[in-house]
Amino acid sequence: MAIITEEEDNKKPHPKPKPTSSSKPSPPSKPPQNAPNPFAFWFYFTITVSIITFFFISFSSLSRQDPKSWFLSLPTSLRQHYSKGRTIKVQQTHPDRSPFEVFTAEKGVTESEKVLIVHGLGLSSFGFRKIIEALGERGVHVVAFDLPGNGFSDKSTVEIEENPGGFFGRLRFVVSEIQEKGLFWAFDEIVATGQVPFEEIEARAMKREVVKPIELGPGEIGKVLGQVIETMGLAPVHLVLHDSALGMVSNWVLENVKSVRSVTLIDTGSKSIGALPLWALEVPLVKELVLGVSYAHALLIRMSCSRGVGGADLDAHRVLLKGRAGTKAIVGMGKKLNHSFDIAEWGGSDGLKGVPMQLLWSGSWSKEWSEEGRRVANALPKATFVTHSGGRWPQEDAADEVAGHIANFVSSLPTTVRKVHEEPIPERVQKLLDEAKQSGHHGHVHGHGHEDHSHNVHGPGAGYPDPYGLGHGHGW
Repeated sequence: MAIITEEEDNKKPHPKPKPTSSSKPSPPSKPPQNAPNPFAFWFYFTITVSIITFFFISFSSLSRQDPKSWFLSLPTSLRQHYSKGRTIKVQQTHPDRSPFEVFTAEKGVTESEKVLIVHGLGLSSFGFRKIIEALGERGVHVVAFDLPGNGFSDKSTVEIEENPGGFFGRLRFVVSEIQEKGLFWAFDEIVATGQVPFEEIEARAMKREVVKPIELGPGEIGKVLGQVIETMGLAPVHLVLHDSALGMVSNWVLENVKSVRSVTLIDTGSKSIGALPLWALEVPLVKELVLGVSYAHALLIRMSCSRGVGGADLDAHRVLLKGRAGTKAIVGMGKKLNHSFDIAEWGGSDGLKGVPMQLLWSGSWSKEWSEEGRRVANALPKATFVTHSGGRWPQEDAADEVAGHIANFVSSLPTTVRKVHEEPIPERVQKLLDEAKQSGHHGHVHGHGHEDHSHNVHGPGAGYPDPYGLGHGHGW
């Protein structure tokens, strides 16, 4: 008998073993959704610093340093240079505007040959003080003046404009009122008069005073040069044009050849572009670095202009360049220069055929600059070509050498014959002289010189500075 057994246990499906944690495959890790961007911090940091810098520069420009504080903060060398000079009035091209005040420095006997030095952009008569001294010791009457917008001459003018409406126009007016009259001016008026000065505030709100940099073009600079020559009685004068000065006064020279005795060009390029890179005075942050850090300014000058300028002189140049927002005027004047100027065409003009000319050039600055000197010499074949050992600003590191070349060139020319303009004797004085002759007595009438020497008189009306150098209302 067969025995049938049920194999239920064998037929039951065995449950699958649960996978352990070690055998479970790990899903791919996903990056966290809110992970910080490593560049976000630097982006916001840069934006914040830029905004802070912008507002710092903007609000710092609102406060104008008073003239006395600015002058007393100058290095001793600058104050001494200013105390030796004087200012003269120069009329603007617009008759309804007040004249410029132009600073001049001079030395030498007034009856000798007269030399007038015109500096390039970014410079001033201070940079030529050593040449002025050296020429004066050589018996030459030398004058150097600061172009408007440069040095100690006026760098800005105040103009009246219509005040723009809107929120920003009124905000600008409120800020200017607070700067000029103080925060509680209106309250003081209420206490003093018992009423709010609505009419005065409204009248002032309609118009505003705007300080604008003096940005003269070549034509206007030529007129300034002519007025300086006429005011100081220099014609005919030996012109010494340095750097970019030729591009500024070239047209005036052609139009006033009779007032020019000779022309000396000092390191003037064929396009009459100056050695000082004006972009460094215009680009934000670069400008603040160059004008605010002595080392940065010294590095710029030694790379572009001169390697022989001392540290104290470089710092004085930086302070004078920075003062009274002069960089805006210099950059504006540089943009108005004629960059298509052709020195060969200018030198070959019919009007300059009889004008003696000398070209002083740096022979040690660079190979490229020496080649430029040969090109300029070829463009001016009638000019005497002389090299010097200084840089592109030789007035600092080769002053005595350059002064010797100028003095020798001037003395090699025939002596200048000047016309003496006699003033007519007043009728009353002439009558007294006639009566004295008839009576046989020799009368002596004093106080009526026949030659006008008013530009050499030391006194308040002559434009000489007071002890602070602030006696003439500079637009500082």
